[in-house]
Amino acid sequence: MNELAYRIETKKSFDEVCTSLEKTSPERGFRVLAVHDTQATLAEKGFKIEPMKIIEVCNASFAHKAIGLNADVSLFMPCKIVVRGEKGKTIMTLAKPSMISQMLPNSGLEQLAGDVEKQLIGIMDEIK
Repeated sequence: MNELAYRIETKKSFDEVCTSLEKTSPERGFRVLAVHDTQATLAEKGFKIEPMKIIEVCNASFAHKAIGLNADVSLFMPCKIVVRGEKGKTIMTLAKPSMISQMLPNSGLEQLAGDVEKQLIGIMDEIK
């Protein structure tokens, strides 16, 4: 899982983490494109899970550069941070942009993906 995702736990509340992500991401150059309330969506069909939201973020400059290097990168866009509750803890998980460059070898995305990943991890660490 380490190669695929960056995961951190916090004792902050689920709502506090979600609100902080939605506030801090734009302050760091990442627009929040969508927030998917997975818990609510599944509840509509009668399924119960602990709180979970998928927050999609994008930095237009990074996105433009990535698409210019390899348009197939769009299959993995936008970047996603999952926030979920688990037994009284809140967990944030980022699908690592660096794994995209591994899935698209010889695309020239390595440096750019690393830069995006570093910034998103910085946002998560700040919120933690």
